[in-house]
Amino acid sequence: MKNKHFNFNIKNTLIGIFTGFVNGIFGSGGGTLLVPILNNIVKVEEHKSHATALAIIIFLSGASSVIYISKGTYDISLTIQVAIGSIIGGIIGAKILCKVTGRFLRISFGLIMIIASLRMVF
Repeated sequence: MKNKHFNFNIKNTLIGIFTGFVNGIFGSGGGTLLVPILNNIVKVEEHKSHATALAIIIFLSGASSVIYISKGTYDISLTIQVAIGSIIGGIIGAKILCKVTGRFLRISFGLIMIIASLRMVF
């Protein structure tokens, strides 16, 4: 009997390897890559792709953080300060996610990615 909640798929594992690799190098990969991949390749609905990407970030960040912490490549004070704000912002953002349309999510996420990429280049 198949478990409808867990159905192994090599494509999804390869997506995980790719986003994990990018996250490990650049410190980003969760939302930046996963949301468009989940929407366009895996064909996950907009709200679910954002929520799933956020849940996956726990594992991406946890795995990378173990290496960074073991090498001393992080600032503990900064980490704690930003984590406090991130928890508050995450709660607010998750509540808002449930109230906006998929179209709004797609457009606003795209605009944020464009602005972020321009800031990184210039």
